[in-house]
Amino acid sequence: MSDLPDAAELQGTEPLMTPTVVTAAVVERDGRLLVTRRLEGSHMGGFWEFPGGKCEPGEPPDACLARELLEELGVAAVVHEEIYRTTYAYGDRILDLRFFRCALADEPRPLLGQEIRWIQRGELETLEFPPADAELVGRLAASR
Repeated sequence: MSDLPDAAELQGTEPLMTPTVVTAAVVERDGRLLVTRRLEGSHMGGFWEFPGGKCEPGEPPDACLARELLEELGVAAVVHEEIYRTTYAYGDRILDLRFFRCALADEPRPLLGQEIRWIQRGELETLEFPPADAELVGRLAASR
C-alpha cells in the first residue's frame, strides 16, 4: 500500500508554484552602484532594486538581463558572472533571483518613468529594497 495520496485526496490543494527566474544587474561605476525604484502599482512598487526583470520561458538569464536593461534603461550591457543567487517566496510567487555583475555601454535613461540613482555602498542600507535583496544589500554595504 502506498503512502502517496490519490487524486481524490489532492483535489482542492494548491499546485506547487514554479519559481519565476528574475535577473538583476549589479553595476558599479566610479565607486557608485546603479539602483532604480520600482514603479507604483507593480509588485513591490516604490522599493529600490538593482535593475533587471523576469526571464521569458527558455530565455538564458544573461540574455534576459541584457534585454531588460535595453528595454527599461535604453542601454546596452555586458553581462559578466553571476555574483549572488537566492530563492525567495513572497505570498503569491516564488522568485529564483540571480544577480550578475554588469558593465553598461552608456548612461542609463529611465524609459519607463522609474527613478534612477547612482549611490555609494554605504547608502544601500538607507533605501528600502525588497526582502529578497536583503542579504546581497548587506554584503555589498559591508564591503565598502
